[in-house]
Amino acid sequence: MRASRPGGGGSGGADAGISVTRKIFLALAAVVAGRLAFLQLFKHDEYAAAATNQRTNKVTLHAMRGTIYDRNGNVLAMSVECETVYANPKVVTDPSGVAELLVRFLGGEKLDYMDLLTEDTTFVYLAQKVDQEVAEELADELAKKELTGVYFLTDTKRVYPYGTTAAQVIGYVGTEGTGLSGLELYYDDVLTGTDGEMLMETGLDGTPIAGGASQVTEAKDGTDLVISIDVDLQELCEGVIVEAAKTYSAESGSVMVTDPRSGEVLAACSTPLPDFSNIEDPASLNLKLVSSSFEPGSLFKVLTTSIGIEAGLFTKDTVYNVPAQVTVGSDVVTDVDGRDYAMSMSVRDMLVRSSNTAMAQLVQDVIGAKTFSEGVERYGIGHKTGIDFPGEVDGIVRTLDEYDGATAGSMAFGQGLAVPLVQIVRAFGAVANGGVPCTPHFLVYRGEEEVEWPTGDRVVSKETVAQEIEMMRGVMTEGSGTTGAVEGYDMAGKTGTGEQADESGGYRKNSFVSSLCAFANADDPQLLVYVGLNNTPYLSSSSAGVAFHEIAQQALGMLGVASAS
Repeated sequence: MRASRPGGGGSGGADAGISVTRKIFLALAAVVAGRLAFLQLFKHDEYAAAATNQRTNKVTLHAMRGTIYDRNGNVLAMSVECETVYANPKVVTDPSGVAELLVRFLGGEKLDYMDLLTEDTTFVYLAQKVDQEVAEELADELAKKELTGVYFLTDTKRVYPYGTTAAQVIGYVGTEGTGLSGLELYYDDVLTGTDGEMLMETGLDGTPIAGGASQVTEAKDGTDLVISIDVDLQELCEGVIVEAAKTYSAESGSVMVTDPRSGEVLAACSTPLPDFSNIEDPASLNLKLVSSSFEPGSLFKVLTTSIGIEAGLFTKDTVYNVPAQVTVGSDVVTDVDGRDYAMSMSVRDMLVRSSNTAMAQLVQDVIGAKTFSEGVERYGIGHKTGIDFPGEVDGIVRTLDEYDGATAGSMAFGQGLAVPLVQIVRAFGAVANGGVPCTPHFLVYRGEEEVEWPTGDRVVSKETVAQEIEMMRGVMTEGSGTTGAVEGYDMAGKTGTGEQADESGGYRKNSFVSSLCAFANADDPQLLVYVGLNNTPYLSSSSAGVAFHEIAQQALGMLGVASAS
C-alpha cells in the first residue's frame, strides 16, 4: 500500500473541482459569445427593424391629384386638402365625451364611436375626407374640453366645382383616390401623383413624441390637364338632351359637339346623366356615343354618295331612274314617303329626299360591293376612332368577305351594321375638314405641354368634298334637315332615322335612332353637332332636328362663329 504525502490528497481534489467548474463556465461563455456573434452578424437588421417599428409610425403624405380645366380655364375637377381623423384608444381618457363631440361635428352614432374609442389598440380611424374647417372646429373643441387621444392627418379629396355638369365626361374618383370612370379613369396615371411618407418617433403606446425625430419623403403632385370641353356649352347640351328624351319618348339621347378642324370635343353627353352622390345606374357612366352601337340609318348616305363620287362613277348631278322598290337580298326596300312609282333623280335629289331605294340601287348596280367596302374601310367604319375615353367599341360591320346578298344594299342606307355614333361624327368631320379625318379627343394640354393628335389618311378628295357639301346643304334647306337649320348660317348636314334591330333578327316597330349631324359654316366649318334620340317613335325631322336647332343656335353664338350672311 502506497503511503500518501501529508495534505496532498485534499489539495489535488480541490484543484480538480475548480478545473471542471472553469471548463463549464468557459463552455457556457463560448456559447453565449457565439450566440451574440450570430445575432450581431446575421440578425442585426431584423432586430433593428423590429425596434424601429416599435418606436415609429409611418404616415402617408398624400399627393395632390392633378386639376382638370375646361378649354377656358374653368376648374372642372380639383383636389383640396382635408383631414383624416383617428384616435389612440389607449390615450382616450373620456370616450363618452369624445364620442359626443364626434357626433356633433362628424355625424353618425355615438355608440359606433364608443366601440372604436374603447378598442384594445393604439390606432383606429374615426373619419376620412373631413373638410378642414370642420376638422379645425373639432380640434378646437377637443382642446377646450381637454379631451385627449384624437389626432388629425392631412389628406386630400376630389371636388367638382360645377357639380354634375360634365360628370359623365370627367368621371369620378373613389375613396382610395383612384379614377373610376370617364377621364378620371382614362388619365388616372397622369393625374395621380406619388405619395410621400413621414416616419414619426413614437412612445411605447404609439403616441407621437412631440419634437421627436422624423424622416420625410415629400409627395409629388399629379399633372394638371386642360380638356377641350366648354363647360357652358356642355351644360346647355345636357339640359336640352334630357328634355328632348322626355318629350320624344326616347330610351336615351346623345349629343356631341366638335371642332371638325381639330377633332376637339367641345361637349358630349348621353342620357341618363350620372349623379355621383347616389350612383344607382352604372349605365349612366357610359358615353353611349362611344360605348354603344346603333344602326346609323340615313346618316350613312353621306358616306355612300361620297364613295361613289370619289370612285368617279357619278357626280352629284348624274341622273338615274329610281324604281318604287328595290330588292335587297330577300327583302324589298321602299322609300319612307310611300312613293309607288318610278322617278328620275339626280344623286343630289337622292340625298335631299333621303331615298333608300336610290341608295340601294347605287351600291348594288353602280358602285359595287368591293368599291363600297373599300370606301367604308377608308372612313374607319367598324374601327375604334381612338377617342380618349374608356369603353370605346368597334361596332359590328361586315368585311367584304363576309358580305351576303343583302349586306351592300342594306348598308347603303345605314342598316345592316351597328356602330358607335362617334364614328359617324368622325366621318362627317372628315367631309367638313376637306376629306381628312381627325381623331376626336378631349385632352388639349398635359401640364404645360400641348398634346398633338394624329389625323387619318385622306378619305376623299377636296373635289368630292365640294360636291358632297353642296348636296348636304340641300338637305338643310330643302330636305328633312330644315327643322335644324339656324337662320343666317350656311349649314351642311344629314338626318337619320335608323330602324333598330330586335332580338329576333327583325326590326322593332316604330323604334328609331332619330338623328341629325351637321356643320357650319359649310365653306369654313368651325362647329359640328350631332344629336341623336335612341329608340324613339318619332322621325328625325320632328324630334332630333328640333333639339339640334336649339343646341346649334346657341352654340354658334357661344363660340363666336360668324354668320354666313
